[in-house]
Amino acid sequence: MDAAAEVRQENGFAGESGATMQERLQKRHQARTEDAERRKEAKESQSVAEEKGEYFSSTFNRERLCIEELLSGCSGADRVTVTQRLEEATAKTVQLQKFLNDSVLFLTQYELRQAQAALQKLQTSLAETREEALPKKKFAFRARTKAADKASAPVSDPAPPDVASATPTGAAEVDGAAASEQCGFSYMDNEFLTKTSEEIQKRDMLLTHLSNCKVRLLGSPSTLHLKHIDSCEILCGPVSSSVFVDHCRNSVLSFPCQQLRTHNTTDTQVYLHVTSRAIIEDCHGVSFAPFFWSYPTLEEDFSVSGLDRDRNNWSQVDDFNWLAAGTPSPNWSVIPEADRKTNWDP
Repeated sequence: MDAAAEVRQENGFAGESGATMQERLQKRHQARTEDAERRKEAKESQSVAEEKGEYFSSTFNRERLCIEELLSGCSGADRVTVTQRLEEATAKTVQLQKFLNDSVLFLTQYELRQAQAALQKLQTSLAETREEALPKKKFAFRARTKAADKASAPVSDPAPPDVASATPTGAAEVDGAAASEQCGFSYMDNEFLTKTSEEIQKRDMLLTHLSNCKVRLLGSPSTLHLKHIDSCEILCGPVSSSVFVDHCRNSVLSFPCQQLRTHNTTDTQVYLHVTSRAIIEDCHGVSFAPFFWSYPTLEEDFSVSGLDRDRNNWSQVDDFNWLAAGTPSPNWSVIPEADRKTNWDP
């Protein structure tokens, strides 16, 4: 064996020509270069994510403080000033919700939960400040008959106190004349209830103390509040901001929205389109599936609401009572396809 062959054998290239050895060395060099490039890109990507997170945090906190200052400035101000400040605070809160929705992809779970909690606190403060600074008349209830419901008769003047008190639990509707910014139904049992787009568009909807009712809300409300709901089926068009559910049991709900907050709710199905992440707290037996209800003006109402049709995080649920990382919460589940409702007929 000549000297060159012995050198090639010692280096592990016995039997290879110089060209083959050169090719292997080039491939090895290329692999190392690509690996170094991947590490560099990963580092740059992490740096970009950190910069985005810092930008989000500083911007979010700055806008939050601005809204809080607007609300604190309502104390002792005249009605015109209060109205202007509340309108500005409301607009900024909606913008802040959209900013959060657009930032979801690069936020950590902790950052997202902190921001959602802060936004919820702002929305609560906004509602409380409006109620304190611009108090509305108390809700007046009027007796309703099934015949009147079927005829969709317009809301009449509030019933006198003696008539209202004579109806212990009977059907009653939150009077639209008493609360121009809020409408809905309250203290009703075993009824089929509807609201049209003209009645609810861009208003706050309140459904409270309903049992065994079917509700159809055809339009795009600003917010939707569901409180003390028992064994009901409630379908609503696109909600431009948030849906708040509290003390709901054994019911079926369906709606699109920006944000969902659910408290003290059990054995309830939610057919959902949500552009952020749904939040549950103190809940058990809540299950989710994608929103699919349809009615003639649904597309128009989606446009009015400003919701993103292409972003639906219906199965991304944060349980504030379950912080075990990597382990699914036992308090909620996905509804199996075979068990999902396919017919919403009354």
